[in-house]
Amino acid sequence: RTFDHAGKFLGSLEGRIMDVLWERVGAMAVRDVCAQLDGGALAYTTVMTTLDRLFKKGLLKREKDGTAFLYQPAMNRDDYQRRIVKSTVAGLIGRSTNPASVLAAFVDSAAEVDQANLKRLEKLIAERRRSGR
Repeated sequence: RTFDHAGKFLGSLEGRIMDVLWERVGAMAVRDVCAQLDGGALAYTTVMTTLDRLFKKGLLKREKDGTAFLYQPAMNRDDYQRRIVKSTVAGLIGRSTNPASVLAAFVDSAAEVDQANLKRLEKLIAERRRSGR
């Protein structure tokens, strides 16, 4: 699976592990991640397998430290979220027979979370038009 599918396949445990790694500065060993999750109640092998899956999805970087791997995020949380939104919205627009309805739903969702998002969207659109990108 590629990053384009990461948002669709990021399970509950994967999300919790990413949260642990995003909160920490520097790389973490499997045992350190285990200790941060449910007070170490999860099996070491479960966490190790999940970290490996996240690495294969391109969400984590890893380096060898003796016999163990140390893991850290391949991108920060904001970049991850930006890529997920971009991939999802572009896919929906690309497959839609009515792209305006997809964009309207996006705007509605943003406004429902916080009306100030409408001003933010207007500002972002104006900046994009000025930059010519």
